[in-house]
Amino acid sequence: MLTLKQIRDNKEFAIERLSIKGVDAVAAIERIETLDDKRKAIQAEAEALLAEQNSIAKSIGGLYAQGKRDEADVLKARTAELKEQSKSLDEDLKSVVEALNAEIVLLPNFPAAIVPKGNSAKDNIILKETDNIPQLDDSALPHWELTKKYDIIDFELGVKLTGAGFPVYKGQGAALQRALITYFLDHNIAGGYTEVMPPIMVNEASGFGTGQLPDKEGQMYHATQDNFYLIPTAEVPITNIYRDVIVEEKDFPIKLTAYTPCFRREAGSYGKDVRGLNRLHQFDKVEIVQISHPDNSYAALDGMVAHVEALIKSLGLPYRILRLCSGDMSFTSAITYDFEVYSAAQKMWLEVSSVSNFESFQANRLKLRYKDANKKTQLAHTLNGSSLALPRIVAALLENNQTPDGIKIPEVLVPYTRFDTIK
Repeated sequence: MLTLKQIRDNKEFAIERLSIKGVDAVAAIERIETLDDKRKAIQAEAEALLAEQNSIAKSIGGLYAQGKRDEADVLKARTAELKEQSKSLDEDLKSVVEALNAEIVLLPNFPAAIVPKGNSAKDNIILKETDNIPQLDDSALPHWELTKKYDIIDFELGVKLTGAGFPVYKGQGAALQRALITYFLDHNIAGGYTEVMPPIMVNEASGFGTGQLPDKEGQMYHATQDNFYLIPTAEVPITNIYRDVIVEEKDFPIKLTAYTPCFRREAGSYGKDVRGLNRLHQFDKVEIVQISHPDNSYAALDGMVAHVEALIKSLGLPYRILRLCSGDMSFTSAITYDFEVYSAAQKMWLEVSSVSNFESFQANRLKLRYKDANKKTQLAHTLNGSSLALPRIVAALLENNQTPDGIKIPEVLVPYTRFDTIK
C-alpha cells in the first residue's frame, strides 16, 4: 500500500508513476486528498475538545474546594457535552479513515525508474538469453505424452480425484518431484536462507498484507466457513511472519525459504499453452523471501536474481531473463525479473520464476518496520522470488532430455533421485 507521504508530497510524480502502470489516478488522488484533509480537520477538532476537557477537569476540583458548587456543576455539564461531541467525532474519524484506506488500497505500487513502459508481455525486455537450445528430432514428444509413455504423471486420474489441473505424480515422476524440492531447498539454504514450513492456508489479514486481497481474491481458493484462503504462493505466509513486527536493524537482511503446495484458480485459462504441466491449479514451488533495509533492497534483488540464475543453470536448461514492463507487472511489485526456460518439444518459453522488489508497498500493509540509528520507526522493504516453481521445470526437463533410451536426469539431481534415467 502506498503511503500518504508518497501520494501527497509530490502529487504530480505519483500520477506520472501510476500512469506508467496504466492507472489514471488523478480523480483517486483528489479523493484521497479531500478525505485526508477531512481526517486532519476532525483530528484537530477532537484534540481541541480533549484539551478543553482536560482544562475543565483541572478547574472543577478547585471550584468545589472554594465552595463554588454551581460553577463546578456548570463545568461538569459542559464536560458531558464535550464527551458526547468527542464520541461523535471519533465515529466520524473512523468512517473517514476507513474511506481513505479504501481509496489508497486500490492504487498499485509505483514502478521503479528502470521499469520499461508497456502494456503486455510483448513489451518486456530480454536481458539475457542462453544459446543451448536442444535440437530434437521429429519423433520428440511433448511432456504430456512423455508422462503417459513412462507412466510418471497421471492427468486423467487427477481429474477423477479432483478436477483438471490437479495431476497425480507416480513412481519416478513422484521421485523427481521430491528430488527437485529437496535440491532447491538445499541450494537456497547454502545461499544463506533459513528454511521454514508455514501453513498452506492463511487468514484474510495475511492475504491483505502481501497484496493478494483485495486484488486477487477471485484467483484464490476460499474456505468460506472459516474465512481461510489456500495460498497461491509461499510468499504470503512467509512474509506475514513479520506482520506487525518491528525488526532490529542489525537483523537485516532476513532471508527465508520454504517449500509449499500452491493453489490458483486460474479462471479463464484455456488453450494449448495450458496443456499438461503448463498451468495447474495445484503445484509445488520453493520460494525465497527477503526482508531488507531500504538502502540495500536493490543489491538484495540483484543477489536474488543471480541466485535463481545459478539454480536454473545447474539444471542445464536453456533460459532467458526478462525485465517486465509496467503493464505486465503485478499490482504490488516495484520491479520484477522473470526467468523462462525453453521447452524444446513445445518450441516455446515457459516462465518458471519471478523475482520482485516490492520496496515498502507490502511493508506498509503489513506494518513491518524497523528502528533506524535515530530510533525513528521506518518501513522495511520486502522481496521474493520463485526458486523454483516445479511444473514447467519438470516439463522442460522431460522434453529437453528425452532420448531413445529414456529421459536423462541432470547430474546434480542424481544424488536426490537415485537414478539417472527415467525408463
